[in-house]
Amino acid sequence: MSPTRRLAELPCGRRGKWVVLALWLVLLVVAGPLAGKLTDVEDNQASSWLPGNAESTQVLDEQRAFQPVDTAQAVVVYVRQGGITPADKAEAVKDARAFASAPHVVGPVTGPVESADGQALQTIVSVDIGTGGWQDLRPAVDSLRATAAENSLGMTTHVTGPAGVGADQAEAFAGIDSTLLAATVAVVIVLLLLTYRSPVLWMLPLFSAAGALVVAQAVIYLLADHAGLTVNAQSAGILIVLVLGAGTDYALLLTARYREELRRHEDRHEAMAFALHRAGPAILASSATVVASMLCLLVAEMNSTSGLGPVCAIGVLVALVAMLTLLPALLVILGRWVFWPVKPAFGTPEPTRSGRWAHVGEWIAQRPRKVWIGTGLALAACCVGLVSLNATGLSTAGSFTGTPDSVVGQQALEAHFPAGTGAPLTVVSAAAESGAVREATRATAGIASTTEPTFHEGRALFRATLTDPPDSQAAKDTVDRLRTAVHAVPNADAQVGGSTAVILDAGRAATSDNRTIIPLVLGVVLVILTLLLRAVTAPLVLIATVVLSYAAALGISAFFFEHVFHFEGQDNSFPLFVFVFLVALGIDYNIFLMTRVREEAVQQGTRRGAVAGLAATGGVITSAGLILASTFAVLGTLPVVGFAEIGFAVALGVLLDTLVVRSVLVTALTVDLDRHMWWPSALSGQVPPPEKELARQL
Repeated sequence: MSPTRRLAELPCGRRGKWVVLALWLVLLVVAGPLAGKLTDVEDNQASSWLPGNAESTQVLDEQRAFQPVDTAQAVVVYVRQGGITPADKAEAVKDARAFASAPHVVGPVTGPVESADGQALQTIVSVDIGTGGWQDLRPAVDSLRATAAENSLGMTTHVTGPAGVGADQAEAFAGIDSTLLAATVAVVIVLLLLTYRSPVLWMLPLFSAAGALVVAQAVIYLLADHAGLTVNAQSAGILIVLVLGAGTDYALLLTARYREELRRHEDRHEAMAFALHRAGPAILASSATVVASMLCLLVAEMNSTSGLGPVCAIGVLVALVAMLTLLPALLVILGRWVFWPVKPAFGTPEPTRSGRWAHVGEWIAQRPRKVWIGTGLALAACCVGLVSLNATGLSTAGSFTGTPDSVVGQQALEAHFPAGTGAPLTVVSAAAESGAVREATRATAGIASTTEPTFHEGRALFRATLTDPPDSQAAKDTVDRLRTAVHAVPNADAQVGGSTAVILDAGRAATSDNRTIIPLVLGVVLVILTLLLRAVTAPLVLIATVVLSYAAALGISAFFFEHVFHFEGQDNSFPLFVFVFLVALGIDYNIFLMTRVREEAVQQGTRRGAVAGLAATGGVITSAGLILASTFAVLGTLPVVGFAEIGFAVALGVLLDTLVVRSVLVTALTVDLDRHMWWPSALSGQVPPPEKELARQL
């Protein structure tokens, strides 16, 4: 007996199944409390998202010497269209005194200051960000909003600025774990019920996937708490969707092969051992592509992107272990009855051999070249939408699906004050040259005013207010001009930071990550496919089809974003995230199909093997794709444009890959290329059967 076969029998042996179940139950008891603490170690501070070597990050680090805590400015805006009255000013002064005692407020409160048109007042409050990132902003901003609105005397009041925006972002992400978990579980339950048409069977994949999620969250918590792994709200949310989606995919493939083997083997333990032996390599290769693709994110300049990689890789690895140990043990323990009301009886024919996908394969085999050319042209036509892709970043207003108070307040601020008020640039330099640096700053176009510098151990810091909205392209251009100006001051060692500089540096880092990581992921996946299929032609064909599917999904998504959802644009990291998820997950279905095709091709030739492979895997892969697409679509339930766009594009791409690319395009190419698909392996030398014999057997 081969070592692989012995390994496959471990979780489904007559004693081994009970040992595996007992180990998992103990593991879940230990991991449960740890998983619940994951949100406690999330790091949502700006520096945890930014590229570590960016100038804005260095300014954030340096300004800590000037103030003991990280702060964000909240701007309280009062507006009366008929003009501010003396009573309004008195109320704003009273509010300013109350603001000083609000939660997490530090330093002096500045204002109220009246606008030049006499219709608005603004008060600036510094809020301690603390170690909780934007979560610590919410109590302060909520208090400021309540105080300002309580006795507003008919004025319109808003809280905006970096603190106001951060608090609204925290509100948008509030309960992200529970919201995504509940929505994802509900979707998975419905689709598993439709797939299995069994009142019991669906519970086993769901329990296994949920157990994998709990263990993954516990492992990530321990690494974040003791090994410095960076976890934020973004990676924690995607982890839920990825583990439940990918884990359920693996469960569907294994369960389908187990059901098939139950018709060939009377002993369910033997049937599961064969199922693991046959489906295991495909599941292992599939998870390897996802894990390797995610680990490629470690080279990203953006800290948020590089942190996402290991978090997702851990989740997929745990899901893999659960589906190859816990799920087989549960299935074998419960026996055939778990498939009720359609139990796979020993000796009965396999229904997929003559099912819907078998007929699709027969149709493709009659005209493979016309099919793959037509399908390829249709997908290429979908790529035309790429011309409207606008992945240059989102403004503050454009990052929310709704219109929170901070966005309305920013619009009011821009209407009555210099647009950059409340989100100034931060300039640090050598103390001896601070005067020259400040003069260079004042002389830079786009700068409205500067503050007096403060000094600490030979360094100076001052603020510069922009004339343009802090998230506009004009403001970013001002940052570039200002950096050029202050860098030119001799011996000043000057640097420019602030929220606009953060946006600029993050966008450039994301663009650089796109250029670096996308080809790296393609190379890694190509190597894995080559080793798995022991060929060169097939991996190149599969990679090409997935890239075409990715481009088509982006093209269609861009059209919907602009003309249906009316989104402003896309985040800079959008193409990379969609690419990594679509290539890593989309290639899964090609792996599931082509490993089965190769298995069949050894016995009956590639052309017949392609039809047989599609017939055997078509139903389960389609179900897996629907579940994975639906789980990613759940991201659209969050009021954050970036998540909604990633969820839509990945869901669409998975559906394209499942229903069109894998089932039609890849099958047609395999039939047309025939034995050459496996070049240069020995299988490529297999002589194809005569066409008449093929037609007769089809």
